[in-house]
Amino acid sequence: MPNVITEEFLRAIPKTDLHVHLDGSLRITTLIDLAKERNIPLPSYDPDRLKEMLNIGGIHENLESYLRVFDTTLKVLQDEAALTRVAYELAEDAALENCRYIEVRYSPVLHQQQGLSLPVIVEAVAEGLRAAKRKYGIMSGQIICAMRHMPPQVSLRLAELAVAFKNKGVVGFDLAGGEFNNPAAVHSEAFEFIRKNNLNSTAHAGEAFGPKSIHQAIHQCNAHRIGHGTRLREDGDLLNYVNDHRIPLEVCLKSNVQTGAVESVEDHPLKFYMDFGLRITLNTDNRLVTDTTITDEYKLACQVFRLQPHEVRRIVVDGFKSAFMPFRKKRDVMKKVIAEYDALCAKFGIQCEGVDNDFSHEGCDRSGEDPMPD
Repeated sequence: MPNVITEEFLRAIPKTDLHVHLDGSLRITTLIDLAKERNIPLPSYDPDRLKEMLNIGGIHENLESYLRVFDTTLKVLQDEAALTRVAYELAEDAALENCRYIEVRYSPVLHQQQGLSLPVIVEAVAEGLRAAKRKYGIMSGQIICAMRHMPPQVSLRLAELAVAFKNKGVVGFDLAGGEFNNPAAVHSEAFEFIRKNNLNSTAHAGEAFGPKSIHQAIHQCNAHRIGHGTRLREDGDLLNYVNDHRIPLEVCLKSNVQTGAVESVEDHPLKFYMDFGLRITLNTDNRLVTDTTITDEYKLACQVFRLQPHEVRRIVVDGFKSAFMPFRKKRDVMKKVIAEYDALCAKFGIQCEGVDNDFSHEGCDRSGEDPMPD
């Protein structure tokens, strides 16, 4: 049987998106609608022209330049109705490409320009995600982001908010924003509070700064996952630690090119990380700002790195393995996902055989054994 991995196949397979920003993933038409409804000026109200002016999908000078696009999107995300709509549409867009589980991250303090309280903001996002689940069945969780450039007291306040909404929609805590001159260690108190309250955490690291940033995220903030981790390859000792401790990387291919983390997709260490045995997940980062979908990210990975069906299957499995989801629920979901992936391979005439060099996948087979031995 021919092993042709088509876009149709990649759209059909069950997927996760564990690294997607709410304020970077609204539809361009929604951005315009919300601005018109609220009398908020935009550089243009023509979708194509606005995309061009905001450099949507284009290469930016650096991460800071990339992040400036959010100054525009955040203008329209300052009331409950807008937050609920954008959360719903994000989940809807993901569901329509068979993304089964998403973790939507954002920093509530950035949505207080009109006086919304932090709990109201979290509830507004939750309402949109619940509505999408009712219609499409898509599972989701919120990740509350602290911002590197803000004082550590603000991060602690956000950590307290995340814990207050634990088991009420919030599944994790994150540290986002520009890495340069904003070390993660400054926010260690917030992460200590998260850890003591048994909540999951992740941190953007190794995107615009070197391995030292990843080291701090892991050893001073005790992050359970690493957002991006693109520069992990520069420190072999730390790379082995991440591999040995099965710390997942949230890889975002297109945005890493946009922000200059890598010069091109071909230069991205994704395949090296996979061959080395690291746990890798594929994600969109920002569907609007990066002009991508989760299917696009899989398609790009397959085209550039010539991934085989068993390697795609491994990324799918690692996505669900790495989710901030209770173990028992995750185990049940993964059994269904693995069976569905194998059924789709048969439907599309694809042979899914081979060794993926990840010992953690023992048991992730057709036998129905526990798919999460580690």
